[in-house]
Amino acid sequence: MSASQEVKSGVSGALIFDLMGTCTNWSASVVAALKKQCANTPLILPKLQSDEDLTRFASAWRAGFFREIHQRFQNGEPQEDIDITHRRVLDQLLSEKDMSVTTDIWGDDIRTILVQSWHHQNAWIDAVAGLKRLKKDYFVVVLANGTTRLQLDLVYSSQLSFHALFSSQLLGFTKPDPKMYQKVLELLNLEAKECIMVAAHAYDLRAAAKIGIKTAYIHRTTEDPEEDMQQVRSECDIFVSGTDGSTSCGLNELADILCSPSNNASRLDLED
Repeated sequence: MSASQEVKSGVSGALIFDLMGTCTNWSASVVAALKKQCANTPLILPKLQSDEDLTRFASAWRAGFFREIHQRFQNGEPQEDIDITHRRVLDQLLSEKDMSVTTDIWGDDIRTILVQSWHHQNAWIDAVAGLKRLKKDYFVVVLANGTTRLQLDLVYSSQLSFHALFSSQLLGFTKPDPKMYQKVLELLNLEAKECIMVAAHAYDLRAAAKIGIKTAYIHRTTEDPEEDMQQVRSECDIFVSGTDGSTSCGLNELADILCSPSNNASRLDLED
């Protein structure tokens, strides 16, 4: 029996989605915001002019955010507003020796605008249609770190439609704390075997799997640059490519695997 068939036979309830990176393209939004601000100061910020420089800076910002939240979790510290974390990491990056962007160059107003760019993102090209198909056969909910306001802003700007949004702020826990996943199961009134965690982050799926939730990995170009994809593929119940920029990849491919025949133009056969 294939991995997809095993998951299908054990799931009748909910698909629990990570949001940023999995369903939305944060990089495009943040790079666009950086580009707009850098265009006003080309001589002062020579290292933030090319698209490659801006993408690299945005990726460093994202990586710094993950380091911060994982460190707080490991230290047993309480969660904090995601905007505060993003601002602190931004300030750290701008103050590095090879950057040296002082508050005289980019003041509080510009830095606030840049932090707010994380709240306004487009969906990946496959996500809106794929989610619509999946929604016909499953409850589709968000389970993500951050604030409820961030989630509301993201679903509004991306036009993604979910049945419910569960933030770490709302639940009082932070992924990968197992209590976060257990709490959403309790709220959904479902067992772990009736759910699939869908994410573009291996750490997220590993944590969900530990309490018995099935896992679907969506490979995105912006996520998990340091992960061995072959290892990730071997760990997950479903592995889907979402990197070719087509409408048929990502969440549409996941719908091909999971949705009922009446909701599918095509079904993927994952038999070896």
